[in-house]
Amino acid sequence: MEQKISFLSKAENLNLVEKLIDDVCEKNSVNEDYYGNILIAVTEAVNNAIHHGNRSNPEKMVSVAFSTSDNRLLFSIQDEGPGFDYDHLPDPTDPQNIEKPHGRGVFLMRNLADEIEFADGGSTVTMKFYTDKKVS
Repeated sequence: MEQKISFLSKAENLNLVEKLIDDVCEKNSVNEDYYGNILIAVTEAVNNAIHHGNRSNPEKMVSVAFSTSDNRLLFSIQDEGPGFDYDHLPDPTDPQNIEKPHGRGVFLMRNLADEIEFADGGSTVTMKFYTDKKVS
């Protein structure tokens, strides 16, 4: 079963995504620790779509699709931007980047999702989370 929500590129619309994540995790009995991973990764992707992909243009849309099958939750976030070079991002753990206020979103997404794929030149990101995974 797939659900999809679309909204204008406004930061306050992150609340819609948080509500979707809450509902999905509750329905799928996701443990509290793993819920945190999903919440951070998906909201980072949406935040990037709003601010970087759509350049905070309130006329542009962000779409979040969600589906579940067996033990997998899949979130796909798409913006209307030109994309970006997701394979050549600065390492946020490099000492010269530690103090920078930006540049950690994709790093967090890659480390918190079980699988991540970029498409459409980077304007779509799909993250998979396995609900039978144990977080300690």
